[in-house]
Amino acid sequence: MSEFDEALALRDGEFPGSYAVDISEGWTIGGGINGGLLLAVMAKALSQAVGASGHSAPLALSAYYLTPTRPGPAMVETDIAREGGTTSIGSAALVQYDEVGRREERIRVTGSFTDHDKLPHEATSRLSPPNLPPLEDCVGHEMAPDAMPNAPLLERTDVRFDPESVGWAMGKPSGRGLIQAYLRLADGHEPDPFVLLFACDALPPVSFDMGLPGWAPTIEFTVHVVARPAPGWLRVKHYSEHTAAGHFVEDCEVWDSTDTLVAQSRQLARLPRTP
Repeated sequence: MSEFDEALALRDGEFPGSYAVDISEGWTIGGGINGGLLLAVMAKALSQAVGASGHSAPLALSAYYLTPTRPGPAMVETDIAREGGTTSIGSAALVQYDEVGRREERIRVTGSFTDHDKLPHEATSRLSPPNLPPLEDCVGHEMAPDAMPNAPLLERTDVRFDPESVGWAMGKPSGRGLIQAYLRLADGHEPDPFVLLFACDALPPVSFDMGLPGWAPTIEFTVHVVARPAPGWLRVKHYSEHTAAGHFVEDCEVWDSTDTLVAQSRQLARLPRTP
């Protein structure tokens, strides 16, 4: 079993529709669990809850991050709102208990699920894959270890950054709000719809490239999985075109090895506080 499969491994919970999971500290970065990994965990629980309908693949999910998730045991509580002909819809809450036994809800998600193999495969787009140099001309995250401290997550991924969008790692952000890279899981797990949920949040926040390093907590995160990915490297483009009221909007495109757009996301995050 791959590390990614282990991270998404669920057990029966305390009541029907609930699932127990162990949140590994191996997916932390900057002291917090990666939000995309947590979304994949919750999507896996919802997928199992609607499995009888045949709609096991995530199509669209929207998450609100309420309180920080910590490594350790957690419960995902699901509720199925509708089982339809082509999609099923449900909601889920990720819950942990504090040191005195108080229930704390960490994340709340609403999502729709489908069978990608039964959907039309025709697609039209005005978007193009990110213009990345050849893989051998890109740079890994090990070139700037001081830029991303306390980041066990980096050991779970193989990321090769576009040299034109990695100046932030050397103290020279471009100011464009753009970070793009090749991405795959270090354990060899090939892309699937759940990996795409993680990929949409796997790169550093684009606030780094705006010259604003530091914690940028996500408020809301929406992902659309629009196709089943082919094996091989993913190409991920994170960019921001809008900041306001102390927050920024980060958009993401994920393209697979066949130049197919397989996922898009948008998240609202708080700008890092300046000293």
